[in-house]
Amino acid sequence: MSEMAAESKLVGSDRVLAVLAELARHPDGIGLEEMARAVASPKPTVHRALASLRRAGFAAQHGHGRYVLGDEFLRMAFAHHEARPDHVRVTPILRALCDRYGETVHYAVLEGASVVYRSKLDPSDGAVRLTTVVGGRNPAHCTAVGKALLADALRTEDAVREWVGERRLELPTERSIGTVERLHAELVRVREQGYAVDDQENEPGVNCVAVLAYLTSPTVPSGAVSVSGLAYRTPLKSLVDDLAAIRGIVAGRGTS
Repeated sequence: MSEMAAESKLVGSDRVLAVLAELARHPDGIGLEEMARAVASPKPTVHRALASLRRAGFAAQHGHGRYVLGDEFLRMAFAHHEARPDHVRVTPILRALCDRYGETVHYAVLEGASVVYRSKLDPSDGAVRLTTVVGGRNPAHCTAVGKALLADALRTEDAVREWVGERRLELPTERSIGTVERLHAELVRVREQGYAVDDQENEPGVNCVAVLAYLTSPTVPSGAVSVSGLAYRTPLKSLVDDLAAIRGIVAGRGTS
């Protein structure tokens, strides 16, 4: 195969992946024309990509010509997620925390400037639930899980400055941290106290406490676990006051 042909094949593969990723953004389905605009490709090219995905079971076409993720892709994704070592180990921890506090609990990892939620558990009693989703992202410096992980990874102000780089820190609320100096001071505080908080810094009216989780190594954190709640229902102080219980559950020393 010539170098030019190999490059064309790579571009074609990238386009199929772009179509697959765009399908994931449209749980109610997306039409061919809309998809072509979204991935900036001609309709015949996008149609061929969708046909390839349909043959593999990774895409399906519903009524009115709209495309959605296919059942085979969903089966593979869920099976992989359920079998991940960190998910298997964190699930009973999240269940114990959710049962104790009646609030949403998360397990997240650090990826660049964001945290990615690997697992989430909502209370089953019909309480108001948070909008986070598994696989979703939030700015690391605005979340308790993110600050817990950053405090472990960024030990000096120079390291914080390098992590921020040339970008401007997002400010989702008026309480969000917006400077390198403030973020460094916050991470020092997190290391000293052994936990991180989000005091309505990522979303108004929502607060959170997080601690590191050592699910696959006794010395290297695999991620962070948090308890999040509406401020009027679960004040931040009540979570901090019960921190010993949270730490015990995350460390596997108790489930109630």
